[in-house]
Amino acid sequence: MDEQTRAAADLEPGSFRDPDSRVLRSEGRIFRVLSERGFADWRAFAASALFAELIDEGKLIGTREADGVELGASPLHGPVAGVLEHDLVPFVSYPYEWTFGMLRAAALLQLELVRRSVEAGWMLKDSSPYNVQFVGARPVFVDVGSFEPLREGEPWAGYRQFCMLFLYPLMLQAWRDVPFQPRLRGAIEGISPAEARNFLSARDLFRRGVLTDVVLHNRLERRYASSTRDVKGELKRAGFRKELIVANVGRLERLVSRLRPPRSDSTWSDYGLTTTYSDDDAARKRRFVADAVRAEAPRLVWDVGANEGQHSRDAAETAEYVVAMDADAVVVDRLYGELTGERAEKILPLVVNVVDPSPGLGWRGLERQPLHERGRPDLTLCLALLHHVSISGNVPVASFLDWLRDLGGAIVIEFPTPEDPMAARLLARKRSHDHPDYRRDWFERCLEDRFEVLDSIELGAGTRFIYRARPR
Repeated sequence: MDEQTRAAADLEPGSFRDPDSRVLRSEGRIFRVLSERGFADWRAFAASALFAELIDEGKLIGTREADGVELGASPLHGPVAGVLEHDLVPFVSYPYEWTFGMLRAAALLQLELVRRSVEAGWMLKDSSPYNVQFVGARPVFVDVGSFEPLREGEPWAGYRQFCMLFLYPLMLQAWRDVPFQPRLRGAIEGISPAEARNFLSARDLFRRGVLTDVVLHNRLERRYASSTRDVKGELKRAGFRKELIVANVGRLERLVSRLRPPRSDSTWSDYGLTTTYSDDDAARKRRFVADAVRAEAPRLVWDVGANEGQHSRDAAETAEYVVAMDADAVVVDRLYGELTGERAEKILPLVVNVVDPSPGLGWRGLERQPLHERGRPDLTLCLALLHHVSISGNVPVASFLDWLRDLGGAIVIEFPTPEDPMAARLLARKRSHDHPDYRRDWFERCLEDRFEVLDSIELGAGTRFIYRARPR
């Protein structure tokens, strides 16, 4: 394999859009290569008071110049002028896996960075939520290459992108109860002004921000879609000032801060109140899971079907990092709110339906990686989950266990028997012959074919069983 092939293999596929900056991965480290212009901007920004403030506040990813890094061929269109190394984000997530509260927090961070940058003589090239990652419940901006000197007289170039990927998704969910996750997953560029206008009713036109940020934006975009006018030049000649950007960003900060999700409950938001566990069984289950985490000593844990996050919290006492996944966005948002209040940085809550997990998206399906390629777990918790996957999701028991084995780590998995009240409720909605594989004997046979069972426990007077196992 030649040097150019080796360099390309380490490139982050989603970083090609900035000609002055590319991200590479090498042996568990994250590097950013910069062009001459990009490196000059970095040097100036790194020497600024704003850079130091953002690093100290934990709002910008830790970054430093890297010496002695062998790159092989340049991944840029020209020579590489400098190389940076970033702190690692424990697990990469995307906006279509975030809750309402997470997207709003990322939006407010983006707006704060634009406002403070403009006030300090800087600007951000774009306004993409993909430039924000979460370390636990803390949002952090990771695209250091996005900062460039402010050019007087020019408008905020990222306004349209901010609306499409931040503002409209939040507006539509807050006002029309339209979940943003499927729309951001379905269109990597976000929701256009025309699409946002079509979702809103006549009554919504009187809401704060709609006329300016949706209706007028849509009209102007249609008017200038095929125009060759130099709009930037016209604004500059008309005396456009940075104070106008700051005022607009401040207006958007107030607007975004007021947006709230429409619902506070969901199908599983009160699961903890309806569970059939006795207090003793619940305590024994927590001890079993905690002992399993200690025995495996994992770096990364996936808690699939985490619900209110109790087992994620227990796992975080031993593991380095926990990704708490659940398909119920209301439940996950509630957990995110609690973790934010605690300033927790070891548990990342995500909206993930394990039956339909995030695929590869963007150019050639490589810009945004599938869930399992962003960090395979050393331990996966599947508690009070299998009956939902198998019965509600119609995934064969053996196939689900194949997926868990392919992840490569140990598992803790719970099997509620058909006699368990929660499993019986799901089975009652199906025909009697729909799930012949949902039996304890078949489950254990499939489990033992793929895993070495190390320990198990019986709960619910024989209606629930939990197993700890490692792949064969």
